[in-house]
Amino acid sequence: MAPRPVWKGQIRLSLVSIPVEIFSATTSGASVSFRQIHRESGKRVRNQKIVPGIGPVDGDEIVKGYETSKGEYVLLSDEEIDDIKLETKKTFELVQFVDSHSIPPLYFDKPYYVVPQDDLSEDAFRVVRDALRSAKKTGLGQLTLRGKEYLCALRPCGNGLLLETLHYEEEIRKSKTIFEDISDDPPEEDLLDVATALIEKKSGPFDAGAYTNHYTDALKTLIAAKRKSGGKAVETEDDDDEAEAKGGKGRGASDLMASLKKSLEGDGGSGTRERKSQSSSSKRGSASRSTSKARGRSKSTKKKSA
Repeated sequence: MAPRPVWKGQIRLSLVSIPVEIFSATTSGASVSFRQIHRESGKRVRNQKIVPGIGPVDGDEIVKGYETSKGEYVLLSDEEIDDIKLETKKTFELVQFVDSHSIPPLYFDKPYYVVPQDDLSEDAFRVVRDALRSAKKTGLGQLTLRGKEYLCALRPCGNGLLLETLHYEEEIRKSKTIFEDISDDPPEEDLLDVATALIEKKSGPFDAGAYTNHYTDALKTLIAAKRKSGGKAVETEDDDDEAEAKGGKGRGASDLMASLKKSLEGDGGSGTRERKSQSSSSKRGSASRSTSKARGRSKSTKKKSA
């Protein structure tokens, strides 16, 4: 099924307006989501809107309220909110251009693909795309999406454009109070040299396909196993993470240098190859551990019987 656009409107650059469609660039389909189920009946649990002292209420009886002080609200109806017309309602106007690398990564929120609505708008679309690419600039503007006004960045992406919603400045938590307990003292030169060499050794082109969401894979495996067994629980044991966490405490500078040098001298090759082999290795390791535990339990049973 072809994806549906989340927004239709126009990009405006001065006197030029380009009809476009915006599609979400990410999907939640790969993740595992759950429903709340009543254990006894097997039916889904439904959430009701409840007013204390009154009970369940219908949706048309509910209005939005903004809390001005403890227990006091300014009430607004959906009609009153809808009556507020924003200039960016169906227009994304490019009001400023900045160097593409000048926006700090923590401002980026969610990406969207932008395409021309039809053949007539494609020529102007390609002109803006290629002009941004040539100038190595990113366009900034605001648009309204799902009732909210977003600050957005627009830049080239393949044959199309990528629009990314940005956090407003007041939404960014200042790092000073978070990092204030970290010393400003520079690290030892020899440690820095070895760490830098290790980073260079493991450097390579970005490949998102080399990474696997092991938690999601484990959930899917568990669900498939329970479904196959008619709902019977599948128990797994893995203390590797706990052991690793305990073993990592109390490391000094000498231990750090030894670990860095050992990593640098290893024959692991590029980081990408290591990551691609992690998934299959961990699966083989899990299977081996399970087999070993089963054999151990079998031997113990035989001894007891004897």
